[in-house]
Amino acid sequence: MFDFHSLIHHRRSIRAYDSTKRVSEEVLARILEAGRAAPSATNRQPWKFIVVNDPAVKQKLNDCYNRPWFQDVPTVLVVVGYPDQAWVRADGYNSLEMDLTIVMDHLILAAEYEGVSTCWMININPKAVANAIGLEPGAVVHALTPLGYPPEGFVKPDGPHRKPLSEVVRMI
Repeated sequence: MFDFHSLIHHRRSIRAYDSTKRVSEEVLARILEAGRAAPSATNRQPWKFIVVNDPAVKQKLNDCYNRPWFQDVPTVLVVVGYPDQAWVRADGYNSLEMDLTIVMDHLILAAEYEGVSTCWMININPKAVANAIGLEPGAVVHALTPLGYPPEGFVKPDGPHRKPLSEVVRMI
């Protein structure tokens, strides 16, 4: 479909979904496998992926993120982490957020490769999401993304402006 560089430049956050078109189990398994393969500090893998298809649970998530486009999402993927399982540096820095961000990147790029639309969502109430999915104590919600396909006729938006390399790179 794409070479890697085209893939990363083609991916967009999509906010329009066909509620009747679900991601197949085979495609979902490949996306989740990409997340499972993500690196983490000292290989702790302090995460779980919660795949939400149940309409009642999805309605609870809709209550946590009340946007019209989110009502049509067929599947929601919630990435959760375990701070007590993550590597902690000598100065106290806990690697959980970095580990989970790498996981999300792997999941979203794998979805793009598979032709599945996503939208990395952190503008959420993590405690409300945790309650909606029945998350166990000690786990934290990092982010979620819809997994699905846009409606027929949807046009993928152009990419956002990116600073030139000369503004973001310093060579020493």
